[in-house]
Amino acid sequence: MSSAARILIADDHELIRRGLSSALAEIPNWTVIAEASNGRLASELCAQWHPDIAVLDLSMPELNGLEATRLIRAQSAGTRVLIVTAHESEQLVREVLEAGAQGYVLKSDAGRVLVQAIEALLDGRPFFSTRIAQRVLEGYLKATASDVESSAVAALSPRERQIVQLLAEGKSNKEVARTLEVSVKTAETHRSNIMRKMGFASLADLVRYAIRNRMVEP
Repeated sequence: MSSAARILIADDHELIRRGLSSALAEIPNWTVIAEASNGRLASELCAQWHPDIAVLDLSMPELNGLEATRLIRAQSAGTRVLIVTAHESEQLVREVLEAGAQGYVLKSDAGRVLVQAIEALLDGRPFFSTRIAQRVLEGYLKATASDVESSAVAALSPRERQIVQLLAEGKSNKEVARTLEVSVKTAETHRSNIMRKMGFASLADLVRYAIRNRMVEP
């Protein structure tokens, strides 16, 4: 019999959320207590309900899965994060693990290993899809030339990283301000600080960075 588990599911595609929720609801003692369509809502619900497991997609609006993982681990330390995504980027795997996720499952494998992955996390063990595990074992998580860029990202605050995503999604300063519930002037100041810290000469540089790091879809 599986250990009791309270689970949150976050994905911006409703059909995927429903499919995951239905599959997990069939497991005895497991309850899907909340669903979220974006990373910001997922982090807020985790702070409120403190689920045992948070199943997150990486490419979500408002706040991507990477930034949501950072917030969830900071606000709900007992919540274990499982990333379920189509992306296999070496850099993403490294950053997600550094953010505090304990599992990384490819969506192509989810139907076969999702339950196994959650059971592993509940037992305090990490879990990776086979292809991801191979990358880890082969040393794909070692430092690379991209560490220079990663160090620049580390200089950004969680709020600034969220703004990077919103701007890359095409949001105006006014829309960013409305989403974050701050003044337009504050949003503009954040934008200027981000451009300076990252060494971006234009908004196009910011968008290219966000696409390269899977913060938004191209």
